[in-house]
Amino acid sequence: MSRRKFLKQSSLLSLGVLTTSMYGSAFSFNANSDVIIGHNSHRYKVDMAWGNLDASKTPVKDCHEMVQDSKGRIVLLTNHTKNNVIIYDKSGKFISSWGTEYPGGHGLTLVKENGEDFLLITDYERHQVIKTTIDGKVVFEINYPADTGKYNNKNEFKPTETTVLENGDFYVADGYGNQYITHYNHKGELLNIFGGRGIEDDKFLNAHGICYDNRDKNNPSLLISARELNILKRFDLQGNYLESVPVPGALICRPVIHKNDIYFAVLKSKNAPNSDSGFLLIMNEKNEVVSCPGATAPSYANNKLEELYQTVRLFQHPHDVCIDDDENMYVAQWNSGHTYPIKLIRV
Repeated sequence: MSRRKFLKQSSLLSLGVLTTSMYGSAFSFNANSDVIIGHNSHRYKVDMAWGNLDASKTPVKDCHEMVQDSKGRIVLLTNHTKNNVIIYDKSGKFISSWGTEYPGGHGLTLVKENGEDFLLITDYERHQVIKTTIDGKVVFEINYPADTGKYNNKNEFKPTETTVLENGDFYVADGYGNQYITHYNHKGELLNIFGGRGIEDDKFLNAHGICYDNRDKNNPSLLISARELNILKRFDLQGNYLESVPVPGALICRPVIHKNDIYFAVLKSKNAPNSDSGFLLIMNEKNEVVSCPGATAPSYANNKLEELYQTVRLFQHPHDVCIDDDENMYVAQWNSGHTYPIKLIRV
């Protein structure tokens, strides 16, 4: 389905009027006008036409994640097995596609080794992590970590995300399975495991996303989203819990670090009556929320972030963001009627 048809058939109304959720006041605009969303220094013009392709030739199902490669191209992972990976230029022009064997393609991480780009793909239906070249050749596959004693069988391992260190070590978040974080060296050999299911500080409910945070070069760490708890958690590289950052009302997907800021797709507003109540969220280096495109302006009372919620029915289950070298943002969406990503142009 094209995005134009989706917008017409959805609750966004066929005349190009966006409406708020039950929490907000009425808001509308002319579909032919520029639409600006976001707050403070992070504001964006919406481009709904970016990346639209002929669905009969290059279809998408769930658009799960996106990265920018070393050539500046935008790489999209979808779980449509006609073309799991779609590569665009920044203008949204189709370059190439590949992949027919990743029905649960979910997490996508760019790996740079000796000047060459690789990808780490998590597939929760295959219960595997797969490393490929940028054009799809399989380098290795990681199965469930049976030797740890934390898993009875492969069906309990449903990985959702990976992140990579400078030395090639990588971590896997089992966000749809038993909620453990596994640490491997660059060869795919298991080094450590931590986490697990629970509400304690060092455990997770839906360890959906993970990223390596090296903004403080002297104290690198891991940021891991406990999505169902509305919490971002920080661990050291050995798996020791350090701190939690609550994001009330926001079911955050993976953290994406760009320069000094952290970007998130928020799948939905926790207490909204509609499931397609997602938005975006941006934190600064102090873990302060500074902008929520598509949602309420961030507000703090007594040093605590007030509950966030969707105000504009623009996004439908946003699942990941990619920030390019021009500060523009691309939004991949899950369960959105087979629509292609949305581009947000920084203003």
